[in-house]
Amino acid sequence: MLEIQSDSWGSWKKSRSSKFEKSIPYALLCQVAGLKEYIGANPILKNNSVTADFYSNSSSDSVSSSECDDVAEEFYDAIATETSDGEDSDDDIEVDKKDFVTLENVSSDIASLSLKKSPANDASKVLDSAIPPVSIDSSKFNGSLRKGKDDDDTNCWTNPGGAGFMIRGDTYLKDYVKVKGGDPLLKLIAVDWLKADQSIDKVALRPSCVVQSEAGRKLPFILVLNLQIPAKPNYNLVFYYASDRPVNKDSLLSKFIDGTDAFRDSRFKLIPSIVKGYWMVKRAVGTKSCLLGKAVTCRYLRQDNFLEIDVDIGSSSVARSVIGLVLGYVTSLVVDLAILIEANEETELPEHLLGTVRLSCLELDSAVEA
Repeated sequence: MLEIQSDSWGSWKKSRSSKFEKSIPYALLCQVAGLKEYIGANPILKNNSVTADFYSNSSSDSVSSSECDDVAEEFYDAIATETSDGEDSDDDIEVDKKDFVTLENVSSDIASLSLKKSPANDASKVLDSAIPPVSIDSSKFNGSLRKGKDDDDTNCWTNPGGAGFMIRGDTYLKDYVKVKGGDPLLKLIAVDWLKADQSIDKVALRPSCVVQSEAGRKLPFILVLNLQIPAKPNYNLVFYYASDRPVNKDSLLSKFIDGTDAFRDSRFKLIPSIVKGYWMVKRAVGTKSCLLGKAVTCRYLRQDNFLEIDVDIGSSSVARSVIGLVLGYVTSLVVDLAILIEANEETELPEHLLGTVRLSCLELDSAVEA
């Protein structure tokens, strides 16, 4: 039994005490807060007759174990979940300790300079600087989801930049220090928000796709990220990222583009962040980077001047549960995503963000029939 005073709870949240956040009372308070939000967002749970009926059914022998599992999985505390194989967990508890030891003997000025570095601003290692960049006119690329006018716009996409994401710096293999991401290497030119009875593969080959347009064929390289979202109907969220220069043949990105599927699966990372939304959705999604190829099934299509990555979110029961939760509140969510190639060797560091996107309060009904 917990008694929560709103004024005290507010001061705890504002203080953001790291010691308190690791305590059992804080975890219990977060669970209660999450349940309160969940019940508040589902009016049917407030109905007394429904509640009574649920308890009577729960005590009955007629309730199957699968039904109980469905109820239990409807809400869960992400704090208690274990790190999945597809998660970039190398910067968890161990890294926190090493960061503390590394920084405790240096001045705060030096430490702050280290954290403020933006390695992604130096694109010469990835894109061929010897070739003049082409002009990318965004007005020539039209996806089904419109670009937002500002941060207050809804049912749209914008580009948040890379400052809100932490990536591996030059010295990561020595001190495990992550730095703020700089400007993405690729420019987001369009986003498609599609729906169909079945998930859509090979979007880039569709005649109406921006990749097949006259302007799209003239671009040096386009990375197509196709997130296949299981639902009724199925949804496809497709992002088109373009480069203004050819990719350097010796770069990690080039090895990824023309590499094997196994290599791609082991290196392609996505970093999610819920900027605005319910607490329980934030906890379920988290902010840790995820190796997509290890978490879900990814299929790759390399042709002409593009690489398409089809991400089957429904191939993982965990991912399917999380995306199901997100879809339930998608109209009130602001979500940031970043994609990059994981750097595992010193010659590959620092990491560079390939692209970012902010999705603001998407409406399911606005998805276009594919």
